[in-house]
Amino acid sequence: MTTSPLHALGSAVRDIVSNAVNASLILFRVMIPIIVIVKLLTELDLIRYLALPLEPFMRLVGLPGEMGLVWATSIIVNIYSGMIVYVAMVPTMPPLTVAQISVLAAMILVAHALPVECKIAQRCGVSLRSQVLFRMCSAMMLGILLHLAYTGFNLLQEPSTVLLQPEKASADLLQWGIGQIKNLGCIFLIILGLMLFMRLLDFLRITEWINNRLTPFLRFMGIGRNAATITVLGLTMGITYGGGLIIHEVQSGRVSQRDVFASLTLMGLSHALIEDTLLMMLLGAHVSATLWGRLLFSLVFVAVFMRIFDRLHKAPAHASIADTTSSQGAAEMQPPQD
Repeated sequence: MTTSPLHALGSAVRDIVSNAVNASLILFRVMIPIIVIVKLLTELDLIRYLALPLEPFMRLVGLPGEMGLVWATSIIVNIYSGMIVYVAMVPTMPPLTVAQISVLAAMILVAHALPVECKIAQRCGVSLRSQVLFRMCSAMMLGILLHLAYTGFNLLQEPSTVLLQPEKASADLLQWGIGQIKNLGCIFLIILGLMLFMRLLDFLRITEWINNRLTPFLRFMGIGRNAATITVLGLTMGITYGGGLIIHEVQSGRVSQRDVFASLTLMGLSHALIEDTLLMMLLGAHVSATLWGRLLFSLVFVAVFMRIFDRLHKAPAHASIADTTSSQGAAEMQPPQD
């Protein structure tokens, strides 16, 4: 009995919706507790204490110590909250130069919303602590490199201008709760749209074409070809929006755990390239740091790290083989025992 095209289409749509619901539920189980905890930290005004250890580093990259609060808010909550804190502080201090806000913005874009985004990475089988460590250390390295480049070549030393002031979040808990429900609903719709898009790409064999074109580049990066599409989506859409899709791909078994690690590490350092870059430009940051500097640093960092990673993981295996061979040879050389 042949299946009609309409029946096949309906079956495909039901399958996609079911996958989107399952992926969203897994994602929401990760996100909702963290969102509540972060809200409690914010309401109790505890984030400012988490910013204290960052103040010495802020001065190391040429920023006022109080900018540690801006970065800490971004790290614990999200980019938008960091923007609100920064805008609130602008009238109380001398204006930052374009170079300074660019350094701060680049660090924020590499390390922000870590409780949510790194928990999503952990749900994909990647160590949460390793992702937090990678992103914090990478953000600090990028900040130092940008600071040295801007000051060494005397670039972007003019005062920065804030182009837009974000709306401050409502203090009412009911309004906050409604806003979070709307955000979760939007995330589900985005995941559903991405899965429909992925299925269409598969049907049109565009996924295969993308993978073939990106394979040489991804191989250089240390990422397998099966991870090409989710890596590209993560770079453009972001980990939170693409998290459900990433989890679904991991559970399907089509992507190896090593490629998941490499892909998520790259996405962690450089994701939502268009949206986040535009947001930081509204604060007066320069695209040389928020887009090109961040992207170049991320590509080089992951390419170098994955080579070290592969070498370290191959070495024990080689050592084990050598030890086994050596012990077998020694046993053959010993005379038989009576």
